[in-house]
Amino acid sequence: MKHIKVGDLMTDEVVSVVSATPFKDVAKLLAQHDISGLPVFDDEDRVVGVISESDLLRRQAAVPAASDAEERAAVPEAAAVTAAGIMSAPAVTARADETAAEAARLMTRRGVERLPVVDEEDRLVGIVTRRDLLRLFLRPDAEIRRRVVDDVLVGTMGLSAEAVELHVVDGIVTLEGRLERQSQVPVLIRLTEQLDGVVAVAARLTARFDDTLLAPPERAAHGMPW
Repeated sequence: MKHIKVGDLMTDEVVSVVSATPFKDVAKLLAQHDISGLPVFDDEDRVVGVISESDLLRRQAAVPAASDAEERAAVPEAAAVTAAGIMSAPAVTARADETAAEAARLMTRRGVERLPVVDEEDRLVGIVTRRDLLRLFLRPDAEIRRRVVDDVLVGTMGLSAEAVELHVVDGIVTLEGRLERQSQVPVLIRLTEQLDGVVAVAARLTARFDDTLLAPPERAAHGMPW
């Protein structure tokens, strides 16, 4: 089945900085563009880290008070004022040909809100955020219904478009009817659940023939039919 790719959702005009960008310039870019984070790349345009608002706040909290001159002097200058010193590294990245579902799982597993999208040489080509992925659940019900029919019923399972009665409301798919074999029921439900934009599946399905009760005859030891 066809799935929406990261490249379909990503923003290709990315606000980014280089490792040597001053701390204040990073903060200004976040404020000017109303974004909560941005990627950092090196002299060869390879992504080496990501800076978020949380990184900036942590860095500010770690800087000693102005009266503590000796402590302030002990902070390495480059680490105190450049993107390289405050970024989270290495960057958690994605590829444009990965599915949106894979990107969502990666974000959840690594606890990040954005993924720089890179090519085979780790060069920046775009960025995808949690907000971008949420767009999947804004797909029109009519489009979801068409995908269930074209991709699942006809394209994958080889059934007719009228094999079941199908309704989609607010991303919730209702499947009603009778299939030929019982083994087709869980397959249809699972494939429908995996479609981009599907929130839930309500199934009221039966089958004309329960093929799940069939089992191959047991073979006795040494293949002798005792």
